[in-house]
Amino acid sequence: MRLITDWFRRTFSDPQIVFLTLILLAGFAVVLTMGNMLAPVLASAVIAYLLEGLIVALEDRGTPRLLAVVVVFIAFMLFLTAVVFGLLPVVSRQITQLVQQLPSMISEGQNALMTLPQRYPEIVSADQTQQIMDSIKGEIAGFGQRVLSLSLSSVVGVLTLVVYLVLMPMLVFFFLKDKYLITNWFTHFMPGERGLAARVWRDVDRQIANYVRGKFWEIVIVWAASFVVFTFFELQYAMLLSVLVGLSVVIPYVGATVVTVPVVMVAWFQWGWGSDFIGVSVAYLIIQALDGNVLVPLLFGEVVSLHPVAIIVAILVFGGLWGFWGVFFAIPLATLVNAILRAWPNHRVEHA
Repeated sequence: MRLITDWFRRTFSDPQIVFLTLILLAGFAVVLTMGNMLAPVLASAVIAYLLEGLIVALEDRGTPRLLAVVVVFIAFMLFLTAVVFGLLPVVSRQITQLVQQLPSMISEGQNALMTLPQRYPEIVSADQTQQIMDSIKGEIAGFGQRVLSLSLSSVVGVLTLVVYLVLMPMLVFFFLKDKYLITNWFTHFMPGERGLAARVWRDVDRQIANYVRGKFWEIVIVWAASFVVFTFFELQYAMLLSVLVGLSVVIPYVGATVVTVPVVMVAWFQWGWGSDFIGVSVAYLIIQALDGNVLVPLLFGEVVSLHPVAIIVAILVFGGLWGFWGVFFAIPLATLVNAILRAWPNHRVEHA
């Protein structure tokens, strides 16, 4: 007990460490308790933070801030319009087509399973095949119930989407336009001596900004390369699968593994064990290899110096806390934790 009390007294004797701890606890408390209510505000703040890099780049070239904000905001709205009215309808249509084709795909898969005991009787028995089929039927029934519940709540989902599409652009614009007014208002309530928090924020800001820019271009490049390859092989649902492959890079290691399943399954149901199946599978593996061994080192370098084990742990922890958004922001949040851990002992050494 004395060891713990000595560590607590030694660590929190510095007001700056106490201030940084309170900021972190307050931030986590707000997200955990009011995350759903403040979701449009938080999402808009994140988008504004991402767009700030473009505004700073224009300001460095002599553009007035208001003009830079207007130019970047118009570009953002054009991009959002292209996604909502160009990409989403195609993806939605292909999802509908895939759902409609599922019964025939399942029937074909069942026929293939029934031939396994005849081909490999020493490995697979008829009872095992029947158990697998019963398990698949149970999963399909559960999936159908989830789709039905999703369709019943679609009206609420549409209303929520409309609210987001109206509120978020307004919030993004005002966050960008009144950045210094908002930050000055917040700093007015903070103590004057906050060197540790400022140093942590500078480190986090540099790493996360570079990470997000690199991740954006990685998504675009992987999506475009996958779409070209899938279209060349005339793979069904090329746009839907390429979007999934592009978004899978957001979750390192796990995303690529998960998205491989639908790509391989769609290719197999379309061609079977043919040359086209082998060709698209090899091309997909080449894309994944080039992404991990060429594109990622080129875009990121040493920006996010996190061990793979730390990345996987961050995905599990933050995903368990905040679901999808926790997984989505696992790397930036892990970067924040890493920056705090690196600055904390250095700060104590400086004041020793």
